[in-house]
Amino acid sequence: MMTDFVDLDVRPILKRGGEPFEHIMAAVVALRPDQGLRLLATFKPTPLLSVLGSRGYTHSAREIGDGDWEVLFTPAPTAVDASAPAADDDNAAQVWPAPAITLDHRDLDPPEPMVRILAALESMRRGEVLAALLCREPIFLLPELVQRGHAWRGGFESDGSTYRILVRVGGEARSTS
Repeated sequence: MMTDFVDLDVRPILKRGGEPFEHIMAAVVALRPDQGLRLLATFKPTPLLSVLGSRGYTHSAREIGDGDWEVLFTPAPTAVDASAPAADDDNAAQVWPAPAITLDHRDLDPPEPMVRILAALESMRRGEVLAALLCREPIFLLPELVQRGHAWRGGFESDGSTYRILVRVGGEARSTS
């Protein structure tokens, strides 16, 4: 099946010093199941590759000149709906325990929330859950959690401005948001 790509050029946003993540995620949420995203950026967006990979997209990236990159995000055959609540195989099989620690980091600027969350996880026992409230999706934290073997679930609350993440220590290293 041929994938139809929606183009999103975030180079102007990046050149102005802006953050295009919200524009990218809005474009992803608006994609139909048969559509992919063609992203043009001023660098290879490595953290985004993991974020969209966890949402069921494969990618191919190539430098197109002058340091600019084209990245094609294609829905995998079993792609997860980007607007669906988070779930992984382990999440579906059991209910997570209540959080042992709850953090509110909505008033902190990056990278402080990530630093504090990772530090708190170091003091927790396997299977315990940490909950955190953030003012944005923690795109740099998510691959770090996976690398450290923690399971996570996350998403924006109904207010649209608070991102709630649950992290289970030592859980499966797969998740979606």
